[in-house]
Amino acid sequence: MKKSKQMSEAFSTGAFLAVVGGFLDAYTYICRGAVFANAQTGNIVLMGIKLAEGNFAGAGHYIIPILAFIAGILISEGIKEIFRKNSLLHWRQIILAFEIIILILAAFLPSGRANNLITNTLVSFVCSLQVQSFKKVNGNSIATTMCTGNLRSGTELLFSFFATKSGEHLKRSFQYFGIILFFIIGAAIGAVATRAFDVKAVLFAAFGLLIVFFILFITKGDKANEEI
Repeated sequence: MKKSKQMSEAFSTGAFLAVVGGFLDAYTYICRGAVFANAQTGNIVLMGIKLAEGNFAGAGHYIIPILAFIAGILISEGIKEIFRKNSLLHWRQIILAFEIIILILAAFLPSGRANNLITNTLVSFVCSLQVQSFKKVNGNSIATTMCTGNLRSGTELLFSFFATKSGEHLKRSFQYFGIILFFIIGAAIGAVATRAFDVKAVLFAAFGLLIVFFILFITKGDKANEEI
C-alpha cells in the first residue's frame, strides 16, 4: 500500500483504537483480578515491591506480562519488516488480525487466578502490538492504550496556544484530548459490558479492532503524510 493512501494515522482510526484501549483496561480491572494490563508501569512497581519484600516468586508473577509486552513490541517490528511491502494487506492489518484472534481466545478462558494471569498477559501482548503499530494521529505521536503521555503533550500544546495564539497548536492539543476522551468512553463501555457479559465482554474489543481492520482499506487524499 502506498503510504499516501493509508488510514493508519486518521483520527477516526485513533479514536476506535482508544475506545478499545480503554475497554481493555476496564475489562481486566473488573473481571481479571483488578489489574490494568495496558501499561506496564504498575507491574514494574509491584515487581520492585515484591523484590524488596524478598518475595521472588511474587515478583516473577509480574515479570510475565512485562515480558509479554516486550515480545509484542519485537513481534510488531518483525511483522512490519516482513510484510511492509505486502500489496494485499497492510502490515498493520496483519497485526490487527493477530490481536483479534488473541482476544477471542481470551474470551473463552474462565475466571480464576491462573486464567486471569494468562488473560492479562495476552492483553498486555495485544496492547504492546497496538501501541507499537499505531503511534501517530495526523502526524502527532499519540498512544491509544494509555493516557499519561497524551495528557502531557495535549497540555503542553495548549500552553503553546496561549503563548503563541497558534491555531495549529490548539488543533493538535484537541486531538490529544480527543483521544483521551475516547479512551474514557471505551472504559465506560467496558465497565458496562464486562458487568453484563463477564469474561466474554472482551469480544466487543475484538469487534472494535475488526472495525479498524476494515477502516484501513479506506483510502485518503494524496496529501496524507503517514508512516508505512
